[in-house]
Amino acid sequence: MAPQIEGPIALKQTLGLHHGVAMIIGGIIGSGIFVSPKGVLQEVGSVGGSLIVWVVCGIFSFFGAICYAELGTSVLKSGADYAYIREAYGKLPGFLYLWMALVIINPTGNAITSLTFSYYILQPIFPNCEPPDAAVRLIAAIAIMFLTFINCINVNWVAKLQNVFTVTKLLALVTIIIIGIIRICQSHTDYLVDAFSDTKTNPGAIALAVYSGLFSYSGWNYLNFVTEEIKNPYKNLPRAIWLSMPIVTIVYTFTNVAYFTVLSPQQLLDSNAVAVSFADQVLGVMSWVMPLFVAASTFGALNCCIFATSRLTFVGAREGLLPNSVALINTKLFTPITALVFGCFISLAMLISKDVYVLINYTSFVESLTTAVSVSGLLYLRWKRPDIDRPIRVSLFFPIIYMLLVTFLLIVPLIYNASECLIGLLMMTAGIPVYILFVAWQNKPQSWKNFTAGLRCDGCARLF
Repeated sequence: MAPQIEGPIALKQTLGLHHGVAMIIGGIIGSGIFVSPKGVLQEVGSVGGSLIVWVVCGIFSFFGAICYAELGTSVLKSGADYAYIREAYGKLPGFLYLWMALVIINPTGNAITSLTFSYYILQPIFPNCEPPDAAVRLIAAIAIMFLTFINCINVNWVAKLQNVFTVTKLLALVTIIIIGIIRICQSHTDYLVDAFSDTKTNPGAIALAVYSGLFSYSGWNYLNFVTEEIKNPYKNLPRAIWLSMPIVTIVYTFTNVAYFTVLSPQQLLDSNAVAVSFADQVLGVMSWVMPLFVAASTFGALNCCIFATSRLTFVGAREGLLPNSVALINTKLFTPITALVFGCFISLAMLISKDVYVLINYTSFVESLTTAVSVSGLLYLRWKRPDIDRPIRVSLFFPIIYMLLVTFLLIVPLIYNASECLIGLLMMTAGIPVYILFVAWQNKPQSWKNFTAGLRCDGCARLF
C-alpha cells in the first residue's frame, strides 16, 4: 500500500558545491579523453594542431558553461536546454530538443561510454587481441542496467559514487600527466618537435576535429539538468562551473601532451585504446592498472549521464510532452524511477551500432545545434524579457563569441561532410509529426487519454 504523503512530491535539494564540481568533472571526463585523441589527430593531421583543438574546445565549452550559469539561475528549472529553449521559444522548439535528446544525444552518449567501459574492463583479459564483440556489448548493457538500478534506489548513493569515481579518473589522468612530465624532462620530445607539419587546413576537417574534441568535453551542462536538486543553486551552480572547467581543460591538454611523449602519431592512430597503448610502453608489468583506471573513469561518467539525463526525461513528462507515467517519483526514495527505466531501454537499443566515430559525429553536430539554440535563448530573453530576475548576468561577449564559433561548426560540416549532418537534421524534423500527433492534437480518443493518464505504480506519485 502506498504511503500517505501530505503536499506535493518533489525532488529534494541534496547536492552541495562539492557534489556539483564532482558531477561536472565526472560527467565530462569519461570515454572521450580515451577515445577522441585518435579522432582529433585523424582529422587535423598533426600533433600541434590536435593540441590547439583540445585547448580551443576547452575554451569553447567554458564559454558555453558561463552562458548556462546565467540561464540556470534565471530559469530555475531542471532539464537544462529543454527548460531554456521552452522558456525562450515555446512548446514546439522545447519538444524538438527533448526529442533529439531522447533519440540521439543521451542514449548515444550512454552507448559510447558504456562500450568504452566494457572494452577497457576486458582489455586485461584479452591483452593481445580484440575482445569478443558479444562480450563487449553484454558488459556494456549490464553496466547501463546496474547504474540505472543504483539511480533508482538512492540519490545520495549516486552522489557518493560520483565522488569516488571522479577521484579515480583524475588519479588516472594525473598518472599519465606525471609520466609525460618525466618523459619530457628525459628529453623524450621527438614527436613534439616540428609539431605542426602535415596540419590540415581544410575547414571541414577542422570542424570534424573540433567535434571529436567537443565530445570529450560534453557534460559541462549536466549540473543544469538537476538545478532543482542543488543546494543554494544561485551560488553553487556558477561556482561549480568556474572551478570545474579550467581543471578539465588543463588536464585534457596535458594528457594529450603526455600521450605524444610515448606514442608516435601513427601509433596513436593505430590504437583503439590509447591509454592502454601508453601504459604498455611505460608501466611494464603494471600496465594492467591503466585499463582498470579507465574503466572506473567511464563507469563514473556513465553514472553521471544516467543521473542527469533522467531528470530531462522527467521534466519533459511532467510538463506534458511525454506520457504522464514517465513523470513518476517514488514516494519513499524520491527518485524518478520511470524516467530512469525509460532512458535505460533507449540506451540499450543504441548498443546495436558498431561505429563509435560516426556516433560521435552525429551526437556532436546535434548537441552543438541544441546548445546554440539555448544560448541564443539567453540573448532573446535579454531583449524580450529584460525584467527577469538574473542573479548572474554574464557579459554579452560570451554568448556572442559562442554563437559565432558554433555557427562555424554547424555550417562547415554541412558543406564538407553533409551526409551525417543531414541525417541528424532529418531525425530532428521527424519530431514535428510526433509533436502534432501526441502533444498538439487536442481531440485524442478517450481510450488513448485513459491509457496515458492512467498509468501509475504503487509507491509512486506524480509531481505537480
